[in-house]
Amino acid sequence: MEVQGSGAEESRSGHRFCGTTRPWTGLIVTLLLSVWSAQGLEMSTGKVPFMEALNGSTVLLPCTYASCIGIKNLYFSWQYNDNGTMQKVCESVIPYDGMEPHPVNIFRSRVEFVGNSDPKNVNNISILIWNITFDDAGEYTCFGRNPKEKGKNHSAIFTLVVVDELRVVDNTLTIIIASAVGGAIALLMTFMLVKNFILFVLFKIEEKKKIECLVTSSAEETNNVSGSKASKPTTPKKK
Repeated sequence: MEVQGSGAEESRSGHRFCGTTRPWTGLIVTLLLSVWSAQGLEMSTGKVPFMEALNGSTVLLPCTYASCIGIKNLYFSWQYNDNGTMQKVCESVIPYDGMEPHPVNIFRSRVEFVGNSDPKNVNNISILIWNITFDDAGEYTCFGRNPKEKGKNHSAIFTLVVVDELRVVDNTLTIIIASAVGGAIALLMTFMLVKNFILFVLFKIEEKKKIECLVTSSAEETNNVSGSKASKPTTPKKK
């Protein structure tokens, strides 16, 4: 009976121990997942992921990648969205950070890979499209997959708009606002200058009055002293 009781106590204590560790295990797993997500691969097509370009011109479709833990055999591709059907534009593999992709497979005419040509930005996988036409307009997806992060992938979209002529931006409202702001600033500066000038003039007038008052007071004191000396009676001499 005692042995059975001891086993029951160990079982209960073991159950309590496991129940205590489960929340900590879940918390650790959550923290690891958060760190893993923060270090994940990220593709970017810039702060302004769209462009309006003139028909017949040459455009740059920008894309860069970033990974906190580095890359190994990073696969990337550019794809064009043709009414819901994704068509490959180019693809390649980058062995390691700072290395050139080789080979780069191009699947579309007038496309040139220009990534890694800038030594200041080795994570550059941008492409050029020469002599664009209206058929080139649409959405382009820059896709990447990093085997070093267990195949984690990410993509970014860049939109190209092709036009006959670039729109002339009407700056009338901007000019009006700028003129109004400039006029208000000029008026405020004029007011401050006039105010400072008036304060300066008042200060000089007040200073002049103080000087005149001091001179007048000094003259009166001098006259009083002289008068008191003149009116003092002389003592007659005794014989």
